[in-house]
Amino acid sequence: MKQWYETLFENYGKKYDQEIFVQGTIGESDFIEREIGFDKSIKILDVGCGTGRHAIELSKRGYQVTGIDLSDSQLARAREKAEKQNVSIEFLKHDARNLPFIDEYDLVIMLCEGGFSLMETDEMNYEILKNVTKALKQRGKIIFTTLNGLFPLYHSVEAFCAAGVQEGNATYRSNTFDLMTFRDHNITEIEDDDGNKRKLDCNERYYMPSEITWYLKSLGYKAIDIFGAKLGAFSRNDTLTTEDFEMLVVADK
Repeated sequence: MKQWYETLFENYGKKYDQEIFVQGTIGESDFIEREIGFDKSIKILDVGCGTGRHAIELSKRGYQVTGIDLSDSQLARAREKAEKQNVSIEFLKHDARNLPFIDEYDLVIMLCEGGFSLMETDEMNYEILKNVTKALKQRGKIIFTTLNGLFPLYHSVEAFCAAGVQEGNATYRSNTFDLMTFRDHNITEIEDDDGNKRKLDCNERYYMPSEITWYLKSLGYKAIDIFGAKLGAFSRNDTLTTEDFEMLVVADK
């Protein structure tokens, strides 16, 4: 049986690119460039690359990027966009819980819940972190975003999601946040690329900063920094607060 995150992305490439939460690519790529010191010699792995927005932008700036995703339709959209923009990127179908890469990449990016936090168990989410860590070279770096567990303790997730919705965007209703598992269960409604409306029973894992720190320490990361993730404006100046829906994690092996 397919999981909700597999069904969600079956025919949802063009519509996905119109969602409000994917409009920060330029600023987010600026941050990534600063973090790697504008070093064009490094190899980047974009995990859960979706329609390729960060992979394409970084490739246009001269970086060597490989994009992986579980969704055939998202990958097809990514390849189509890359071809139109005249950039050469290898987009591959892989499950982030089982990657073939070992000591191959200088940087792994995993943005906008690119796999991590969508899995149905904590063990599977941890498996993703283990796999991307194996893919990194000895002194590699990971940059990823994940849902901030501090946020639902102070705010309604449903109200937050509803506030940014525009005509035709996905909606999230009937949210229930489970304090024992830190999972938000909701009914996500989307319109796919053919105009079909679909309802999906979804659940996503929110993480406390201390959990992420422990995960990464257990995987051997030496320096771990966590910030508030502002859409399109990632910055080391943004201390994580209860107002941040997402956290930005930067860790060095």
